[in-house]
Amino acid sequence: MEWRGRRESGNVQDARGRRAAGGGAGLGMLVNLVLRTFGPKGLLVIAVLGVVGWQLGILDPSVLGGGGSTEDVAVESSPEEAERLAFVKVVLADTEDVWTKEFQRLGRSYEAPQLVVYRTRHPTACGTGDARMGPFYCPADQKIYIDLGFYDELERELDAPGDFAQAYVLAHEVGHHVQHLLGFTGKVQQGSNEDSVRLELQADFLAGVWAKHNARYIDHGDIEEAVRAANQIGDDTLQKRAQGRIVPHAFTHGTSEQRMRWFRRGLDSGRIEDGDTFRVPYREL
Repeated sequence: MEWRGRRESGNVQDARGRRAAGGGAGLGMLVNLVLRTFGPKGLLVIAVLGVVGWQLGILDPSVLGGGGSTEDVAVESSPEEAERLAFVKVVLADTEDVWTKEFQRLGRSYEAPQLVVYRTRHPTACGTGDARMGPFYCPADQKIYIDLGFYDELERELDAPGDFAQAYVLAHEVGHHVQHLLGFTGKVQQGSNEDSVRLELQADFLAGVWAKHNARYIDHGDIEEAVRAANQIGDDTLQKRAQGRIVPHAFTHGTSEQRMRWFRRGLDSGRIEDGDTFRVPYREL
């Protein structure tokens, strides 16, 4: 992917020098339990359920976040981390350009999200963000949160190397913001794994739409990196890796095949309106 020397987004908050302080013991126990049972990506279930609970008014984010207090810590950034920060700024700028034009085509205005780069733990409007959750989007404050160390996990533990695999992950989270602006997030029913799968597959589709509009900066090898990443974070693949068996009724993100297929569908289409997963019968997703 050609990214060096290109425009960087100004909607990035570098919060690596701040972290959540104190409290959160219950969340820590829950994080450890889910990690042992389902692996790192299983923690995304916590984020999805937390957001739904907050929207329905049945969950107080401060309970999960331990009060939301923060403390300043010294920031030491390696050359590799500095390069990753520049990279995500360029990718975010790309998403801003693509979705601004797409929303204009639909007669709407695009409100870009803010990307918060943090380390370890950070307070959000959806509870305390934990690096072990991986990148996530919080619709309550319309921000995306990422610990850049996740990209090491993506390459080493999930076997999905490459800069475009990293770009795909961020584009997927921006896809959740696009969904929120278009009203799809509100369609998720409390406790519905099927609705969660629809939401995640649509975000994969939107990541494909983004890639379609950035064709001049990417090549075939880049697309294969993204497809490999989608394959490696499918529910069936993650479950089999973590617990040695597949439990379909517990899916929250879709199978590897579904995630790859919906990303490619977005790549082929390039149009928001072709990816309404909520109109597709669940068995046909």
